[in-house]
Formats: sequence, C-alpha cells, structure tokens
Amino acid sequence: MKRNVELVVISDVHLGTYGCKAKELLRYLNSIQPKTLVLNGDIIDIWQFKKSYFPKPHLKVIKKILSFATKNTDVFYITGNHDEIFRKFTDFELGKLKVCNKICLNLNDKKTWIFHGDVFDASVQHSKWIAKLGGKGYDLLIVINNVVNWFLEKMGREKYSFSKKIKNNVKKAVKYIGDFELTASELAIDNHYDYVVCGHIHQPQIREVVNKKGSCTYLNSGDWIENLSALEYNDKEWSIFYYEDHKDSLKDEVIDEIQDIDSAELLKIVTNFTK
Repeated sequence: MKRNVELVVISDVHLGTYGCKAKELLRYLNSIQPKTLVLNGDIIDIWQFKKSYFPKPHLKVIKKILSFATKNTDVFYITGNHDEIFRKFTDFELGKLKVCNKICLNLNDKKTWIFHGDVFDASVQHSKWIAKLGGKGYDLLIVINNVVNWFLEKMGREKYSFSKKIKNNVKKAVKYIGDFELTASELAIDNHYDYVVCGHIHQPQIREVVNKKGSCTYLNSGDWIENLSALEYNDKEWSIFYYEDHKDSLKDEVIDEIQDIDSAELLKIVTNFTK
C-alpha cells in the first residue's frame, strides 16, 4: 500500500552524477502517493552532466516524476544552481507539472515559502567557476567515499561520511550552514511567512527560529547523495523522512508507469537541455 502524503519536498538529487542514489529514491517515490510534490532544485545536475553517464535508474526517476504529473499530483520543479538552465522555462506548465523559481503555499492557514537557496551563496552568484569546480570536487569525494564504504561494509564496519565529517568539524562550514539558516529565517520573518523551506546545503533540518520581529519554522529537505532525506507535511505536521530508517519496509519492485517514453527517447530530451 502506498502512503498518502499531502506534501513532499525533495531536493539535491543530482541525477547524472556518480553520487546520486537514484535506486533508493525510486523505492521511496514508489512507496508514496503525494497530493503535491515539490522538487526543490538540483534535481538534474547539468553542471556535471555527461551523455555517457545517465543510467537507467536516473532515467526512471524522471519517468516516475512525470507519472505523478500525469495523474493526480501537482508537481512543482523549482530551479536550483545545478539545474539553472531550466530557469529560462520559468512558469512553463505541462499538465500538472510547473517550472518555477520559488513557490508560496498556504498550508492550513500557514504561509509557506519554498525556494532552493542558492541565492544566498556568494560563490554561486559571483564566482560560478569556483562553485562548479567545487561541485566536481564534491562528486569525486563522494565516489571515493563510496569505495571506502564498500570495503568497510565487507569488513562489517559502520559506514563513514567524509563530507559530514568536514561539515561538522570545519569552522567555516559550520558557520556557513548557520548563516544560511539564519538568513533564510530572518527574511521569512520579515515577510510574515510561517514556514521557509530550502535545499542547497544538503543539511536536513526542522527548527524554530525566533528574533525580535517574530518567529518562523526553518526547514531543509537535505539531499539524495548522503542523507537520503525528504520533507513530508501531513496532518498539519512536518517531518523528515530518512531512507535509512525505512529501507527495510520499502519494496524493491519498480514499475514503469509511463510506457510511451522509452529510456533512449528520454535521454535524448535530457541531453538537448545541455546544448
């Protein structure tokens, strides 16, 4: 049985990179029936796109998203920095799929502001080549990490995350994350939003932020490279879904629900966006 969920937010999937956990994401998407699905940026990684590397599980994620949009799910594709090429299609609509830079929703009379968050990143805005180089370095780090974790599993030892170690122990990384969350929250409070939902920094989070002007709930959907996380809103409550906590209850079976688009045709469509 699929779970009915009012709203699901996922971000930073980075389809087309070696670090993307597309198979795990497929298992999650096949387990839910969302009323609204928000793709909050960096879903397809155009920065690191290679025609030679876009495996079937990555294509099936796209097909699954399209299957939601052809049925009863409202799908919002919010652009991020790694898929910024889609910003020229802002406000494009195809059935229940809409491309946008941000959305504002009303959730049980709570004003909700959802955007990717790269607008706060100075390296993305002013030194794009540095940001792209960093993206390639991060992807390489994940590949090396995956190899190390394969050996650790064979030895019966716990997995280890290089990236999380860096983020949790390097002062500049910790400060950047804190500044990002605070900036987003203060802007939300200034504009009288109850919830502000971001991606970009790959750090799942739900926390209350209070200042002299008021308060709001800051949320981040995390990513599908390391944290394998999503935000879910149901029955007036937010929660973070972690794949690792539920993987044993998710089915392996994947059913292609769109039969009129084969993988070769879909890859051709994706490739055309990179030209």
